[in-house]
Amino acid sequence: MTLKIEQFMCRSDNFGVLVHDSATGETALIDAPEERPILEAVERTGWTPTMILTTHHHGDHVAANLALKERFGLTIAGPAAEADRIPGIDRKLKEGDTVRLGRQAARVIATPGHTAGHISYHFAEAGVAFTADTLFALGCGRLFECKPAVMLESLKKLVALPLETVIYCGHEYTLANARFALTVDPTNSALKERVRHIEALRREGRPTLPTTLAQEMATNPFLRWHDPVIRRNLGMEDATDEAVFAEIRKRKDVA
Repeated sequence: MTLKIEQFMCRSDNFGVLVHDSATGETALIDAPEERPILEAVERTGWTPTMILTTHHHGDHVAANLALKERFGLTIAGPAAEADRIPGIDRKLKEGDTVRLGRQAARVIATPGHTAGHISYHFAEAGVAFTADTLFALGCGRLFECKPAVMLESLKKLVALPLETVIYCGHEYTLANARFALTVDPTNSALKERVRHIEALRREGRPTLPTTLAQEMATNPFLRWHDPVIRRNLGMEDATDEAVFAEIRKRKDVA
């Protein structure tokens, strides 16, 4: 694998990510939350970005677009459905499109829910997916623009990826997500062990990401709408997948 990844903090809890194809030297940013830490990461790594792969239009993901475009002359790609809200966009992407980064290729997956046009990027050969604010470690994005059924279908696309897929998300929300997860899945031994590990990481000031799809499938309640124990805990044994997912999301919103 020639894909190298530098993850770093931006703003208060956003992750910035540089993705570098070492075979060709080409580098992309996944979103552009804040200029200063991005420039520091570029200086630290020596990787000059040629492209921003935007996931959605929220300000904390596009704030540095124009400044970075002016500085580096890079290309900005992002969801076609939100093109009018993404500063400096050059290439409009939709479900099934391919973005090339050197010798690596990313497939665009439409993952609406958090926003109506949100997309994720899957580098299949490298076994990495960038899901931004659709799928978090132990969570999923708040539903600002879509109904629960829309987010559920997006998550079903992501859980169809290989279990060993490494997942990079948009925010350091994992500890709060973990504590909520225990309220709906308190007897899950894998979850309890993971929570202990997350608490230790945060005490040390270390990031909780990346995660893997396998780990999320075992512990993330937003991917476990089918689990009979969670359904029983919610009193929803015979409910639809959509109803169970919507109830979990509703409880997290008020937690």
